[in-house]
Amino acid sequence: MSDTETEIEEQAPEKLPLDAWHRAQGGRMVPFAGYEMPIQYEGIKAEHDWTRSSASLFDVSHMGQLSVSGDNAAQELEKLLPNGIANLGEGKMRYSLLLNDEGGIIDDLIVTNAGPHLALVVNGACKWDDIAHLREHLPDEITLTHYDDFALLALQGPKAAEVLESIIPGVGDLTFMTAGLFKFKDQHVWVSRAGYTGEDGFEISIHEGHVETLANALVADERVKPAGLGARDSLRLEAALPLYGHDLTLETDPVSAGLTFAIAKARRETGGYLGHAATISRLDGGNTHTRIGLALEGRQPAREGALVYSSDEQVGHVTSGGFSPTLGHPIAMAYVQNPYCEMGTDLEIEVRGKRLPAKTVPFPFVPHKYHRKGA
Repeated sequence: MSDTETEIEEQAPEKLPLDAWHRAQGGRMVPFAGYEMPIQYEGIKAEHDWTRSSASLFDVSHMGQLSVSGDNAAQELEKLLPNGIANLGEGKMRYSLLLNDEGGIIDDLIVTNAGPHLALVVNGACKWDDIAHLREHLPDEITLTHYDDFALLALQGPKAAEVLESIIPGVGDLTFMTAGLFKFKDQHVWVSRAGYTGEDGFEISIHEGHVETLANALVADERVKPAGLGARDSLRLEAALPLYGHDLTLETDPVSAGLTFAIAKARRETGGYLGHAATISRLDGGNTHTRIGLALEGRQPAREGALVYSSDEQVGHVTSGGFSPTLGHPIAMAYVQNPYCEMGTDLEIEVRGKRLPAKTVPFPFVPHKYHRKGA
């Protein structure tokens, strides 16, 4: 076999546990993050609108599901993450970042105190690099486990709670960014009240051998329809949630990305995590660009890579963009030089040789509807 043939074989996308199920549901499959993933079923706008009004089922089994365990596991993990982990209560979840020495973002992730261990959900496209990074930096006494035989489903939308409660009793008691162990047809499932659409919703981790039964039970409810990557992307863009590989990369950092909430206040000066020196320098005014939101006039969207101008000066570039079905006009996220970040600033985005008027607007573009404690 030639090197080229070997390379093609190595790069062939993997199949999700629900691959045949997606195709039977009419899903159009495309390569994404090393997997064949459904991009849409009945159409991106229809799936987007259904998620906003009812509940949609997304398959996010390409994500990496990991656990870190052992004595002082939280303290050791804190040496790699800029926020607090040791003070995370059981069943509580926290957004965090893996950083390199220069403060560049290796990945963003969710950490959960699952009791016997810390559960990590990392991006599918980076999970193998994340695993290598964690194994390199965690002591040998700390156990890192990759649950590659588990699927992950996301049920998102205003009716997600009442639907899931009818199938998995007790999940309705969870609030945003909390999680717990439940049972579905005598099988243990790990359910978190979280997601990536800005809507209320859940993520359900289940062994791949039982995921089809769960998927069938969910779409048997008339309030639930399957949705693909296309709607997931337009929803997360409206929610202003950054996407790794686009809005976040090794060349971006927590300060420029507007993610300083992921740096524990107590550790901003004291440090103790990889990338602290570079991060504190940017916190002290060393960053030059900031991730901002832009609302465009007309209907033509600006895509990733489009350049942002103030008069004749290029002042930034778009990292995510598209037409907002909810707002009825195009929106974009961009990194722009700090003097041009003030809300209401008039800028222009170059699309196919034409300058489109745009104005800086606050995040999120569409308000989040998370089910928070006390709500």
